[in-house]
Amino acid sequence: FDFNSNIPQNDSSHTAEEKPCRCNACGKSYNKLSYLHIHHRIHIREKPYVCDECGKSFVQSSNLQCHKRIHTGKKPFKCDECGNSFVQASHLQCHRRIHTGEKPYKCDECGKCFRNVSSLQAHHKIHTGEKPYKCDECGNSFVQSSHLQCHKRIHTGEKPYKCDECGKSFVQSSTLQRHKRIHTGEKPYKCDECGKSFVQSSNLQCHKRIHTGEKPYKCDECGKCFRYGSSLWSSHLQCHRRIHTGEKPYK
Repeated sequence: FDFNSNIPQNDSSHTAEEKPCRCNACGKSYNKLSYLHIHHRIHIREKPYVCDECGKSFVQSSNLQCHKRIHTGKKPFKCDECGNSFVQASHLQCHRRIHTGEKPYKCDECGKCFRNVSSLQAHHKIHTGEKPYKCDECGNSFVQSSHLQCHKRIHTGEKPYKCDECGKSFVQSSTLQRHKRIHTGEKPYKCDECGKSFVQSSNLQCHKRIHTGEKPYKCDECGKCFRYGSSLWSSHLQCHRRIHTGEKPYK
């Protein structure tokens, strides 16, 4: 690629708001030539900054510095609301939306909103049906690479995320974070209607049905509807079905 052909030379007509340095490979523009040079590394796959600890490489020095915190355990960005700490400032900004309820990224297809752009991008694949990440072991396909990596642990039995408090291990980092709330007592998901708080977002969503009267779980046998299907809270529909099946599991 001739990356630099669209960089104007000594053109004083460009204002501070414009981004005159344009990449011919993808059309992305920058207001500084140095930023464009960094961007070029994406196309030529150049990653000159290497981690001494694990060998992972990065396009920018700042990305490497951020990555190193994984090894050191340093989390300098702390939430004033709940005390959780994060490796990156952007992770803290995204986390704060749990407390504010802000979901600025909206799907044009169905109107569903998300806290971060990566979740929106993954959601788009639901509409397209795209599942590009396939498991070599069982053939299951996934929308995101991270979902595939997590799935593979079913086959390997790996549980890399360990609780410092009780030693219990988990397949996913997010599951460990939820588990830690048992020890801290943190309940970040609050009902606007009655003020009751919950450990998980899904528990709050279930609770809200008390106020809305929504009963989305319907018995195929008799048509009776229930607030809960099968969850950590309850299994009203599952219990009800035993009336029809005659099942008595508790001896």
